[in-house]
Amino acid sequence: QVQLVESGGGLVQAGGSLRLSCADPGRIFSRFAMAWFRQAPGKEREFVAAISRSGDNTNYADSVKGRSTISRDHAENTVYLQMNSLKPEDTAVYYCAAKFTTATIPSQLGYDYWGQGTQVTVSS
Repeated sequence: QVQLVESGGGLVQAGGSLRLSCADPGRIFSRFAMAWFRQAPGKEREFVAAISRSGDNTNYADSVKGRSTISRDHAENTVYLQMNSLKPEDTAVYYCAAKFTTATIPSQLGYDYWGQGTQVTVSS
């Protein structure tokens, strides 16, 4: 069973930084592509970033490209989302997601497993 546990959210001023973490206590996530999504109040959940199983390939939404970096540490069974130059419009609940895939390029679709989410609030 895949369990994803997010952490690292919080309140930050515009222009600040946060690093979100997503751990897999079951220690099987090395077989999965991983991604971050977010959902702001009153809006649909949207893709933020994804990383391949190997960590060699990444994919970003235009809204965060250049400001965010997704990475993974296989030894720690953890995936990270480093977010810089945060804006009030980045305020949302951020979700970690996983899917088993053999694809080398991580897609935005088809994620089967989800964490409980972590709140990110950016004040102006």
